[in-house]
Amino acid sequence: MLRRREPVPFAFLVEAERFRSNVAPPPRQRASAGQIAGRWLLGVTLVAGLVGSLVLGVPALSTPTAPQTPQSQASQGR
Repeated sequence: MLRRREPVPFAFLVEAERFRSNVAPPPRQRASAGQIAGRWLLGVTLVAGLVGSLVLGVPALSTPTAPQTPQSQASQGR
């Protein structure tokens, strides 16, 4: 199979991966107290929803057991 010796038309894309910028990104902003409280409240709400679904779902998924009824004495005598 013959290989072509033509240059790649988009060689700058290959060089772009090696380029390192000397410009640092801006520092991240700190979350405000309201944002922290909102995240905490959202987390508590999600956990409470999961716990509530377990509390309501586990009894609904359990199989009911047949109640044991005492036998009447009339059926025992025969």
